[in-house]
Amino acid sequence: MTTDAPPALPYAHIRVVEFTHMVMGPTCGLVLGDLGAEVIKVESIGHGREGDATRQLLGAGAGFFALFNRNKKSLALDLQTPEGKEAVLRLIATADIVSENFKPGTMAKLGLDYATLKKLNPRLIYVSHKGFLPGPYEHRTALDEVVQMMGGLAYMTGRPGDPLRAGTSVNDIMGGMFGAIGAMAALAQREKTGLGQEVQSALFENNVFLVAQHMLQFAVTGQPAAPMPERISPWGIYDVFQVKDGEQIFLAVVSDSAWKLFCGLYGFADLLADARLQSNNDRVRARDWMMPALRERMAAFSAAEIAAVFEAHALPFAPITRPHDLLHDPHLLATGGLAPMTLPDGRPAQTVLLPFTMDGQRPGLRLDPPRLGEHSAELLRELGYGDAEIQALMLLNK
Repeated sequence: MTTDAPPALPYAHIRVVEFTHMVMGPTCGLVLGDLGAEVIKVESIGHGREGDATRQLLGAGAGFFALFNRNKKSLALDLQTPEGKEAVLRLIATADIVSENFKPGTMAKLGLDYATLKKLNPRLIYVSHKGFLPGPYEHRTALDEVVQMMGGLAYMTGRPGDPLRAGTSVNDIMGGMFGAIGAMAALAQREKTGLGQEVQSALFENNVFLVAQHMLQFAVTGQPAAPMPERISPWGIYDVFQVKDGEQIFLAVVSDSAWKLFCGLYGFADLLADARLQSNNDRVRARDWMMPALRERMAAFSAAEIAAVFEAHALPFAPITRPHDLLHDPHLLATGGLAPMTLPDGRPAQTVLLPFTMDGQRPGLRLDPPRLGEHSAELLRELGYGDAEIQALMLLNK
């Protein structure tokens, strides 16, 4: 009897060498690694450095390394030494993609910039993740919060006069995704030309893409977009309600047929018959008095009761959920959206897989987030180093 082997992942033949830290660069490697690429994370050690600094972050950064560095191998080298530099050049000679997200000029100082490396390997694809694409701002130091403030996203998220960053690293993560998309496009083009190229992705330009819908709103209407808490909703009911026992739930009634259904379910015959509320646009114009009336009526029900009614009749709703509650979300658990993994310190955890399926399966976990230098000996041996040379290099790195 034979069994069909699982299909090879699309980038199983691709080797990625990454010089990355924080979120943006590691996200690019995460995407490529989840899709099958062999991703080798070169971590700089010596001279006070102990690998990717996110290994030691606290607070809001405590999950960075564990999330963005699965399906990767760790090679720890002192890149300031000739021996470490030689080892990494040997590794890059075997690579399809190099990815980095250090400050402009850092890789050039190490002799690991694209202009240098393409002479050694014209087929190399080099992905740079920066704060800004080349231009007047490229010398600035950027962070996700910096570009959210200067790129209109914080203005749109907060209330007027109170700019507020989004509650996750949206530009870092999405910027890394665009770096991966650029690498994929470059791989496809290399099939035609035989040559690699440099791909650049940047936080600021990513943020501008995120707010582009509001820029085009102004182009179309001539009216500046209002911050989300103050925007004129295109829907009559599209808001968070505080209901019984102080619970909250988001409810949406976005069509005339849904409005008739909603009013029928809750016995709001007077609202259904009100001439001022006959169309969605009527209800948008009536929000100033309609919403307080609806909030008072819906406050008699619990969030669970409302959710059951809305779900049974295919009306949009959402509980107000905290991120850690999602570790127990029944849909994620049932559909394989979460996967068990082991943290570098040996503790078990659940991680979140990429949000799409291929042939019905989410790209999964092949390698846990690595311990610092976990694969150094294995990789150096593959590059032709003997045991004595590996031992000497390891001692040199300490």
